[in-house]
Amino acid sequence: MKLQIVLEPSDEGGYTVYVPSLPGCISEGDTVDEAMENIREAIDLYLEPVEDDWIAKEGILVKELAL
Repeated sequence: MKLQIVLEPSDEGGYTVYVPSLPGCISEGDTVDEAMENIREAIDLYLEPVEDDWIAKEGILVKELAL
């Protein structure tokens, strides 16, 4: 999976970084490398399934799909 990442210089120094295709997925870092590391972690958390988000009914199959 490839995602576009936007890095914007922050007024306080460093960078604010976000993923336009993942609303609310935002992070920051003092350097480009740090910001990229931090947004990777934010993306992982954003995409992590949360089992409490749904209630499975009888007969429903749940599978994982690696991208």
